[in-house]
Amino acid sequence: MNADRSSAGPRDLRFMQLALALAREAEALGEVPVGAVLVREGEVIGQGHNQPVSSKDPTAHAEIAALRQAAEKAGNYRLPGSTLYVTIEPCAMCVGAMIHARVERLVFGAREPRAGAVISRESLADKTWLNHRMEFTEGVLAESCGSLLREFFARKRN
Repeated sequence: MNADRSSAGPRDLRFMQLALALAREAEALGEVPVGAVLVREGEVIGQGHNQPVSSKDPTAHAEIAALRQAAEKAGNYRLPGSTLYVTIEPCAMCVGAMIHARVERLVFGAREPRAGAVISRESLADKTWLNHRMEFTEGVLAESCGSLLREFFARKRN
């Protein structure tokens, strides 16, 4: 398994805090609060938050937005040497996009028990039949990331 469950360093915490701020932007727009930041060589090259409702686009997940912005900036859809920070464990679509983009490392906050495709429901990052595998670290600011989602859905139910 490519998992690194060690404690997060200052860099991981800093970029996950930025992803959390983006998740709060999504929440303010009525979207599921997920934020993502793509970093290469210590520089943010892409970022985004969930916006499938407002954009009427089922692929408008935070991770996809960050990957698109980074690819545009890099002038290439491949993003080797990059790390994607996201507040929740990515779904299969987003993991697939990360693999195609050659993201080197994924760092996520809270697990997603219903659709998480890294650990919770599937382990796509470890599939040997895929042409690229990425390292991942889970649990960075997990409580903050998870509580943001729990509170959002609790308000939706009420």
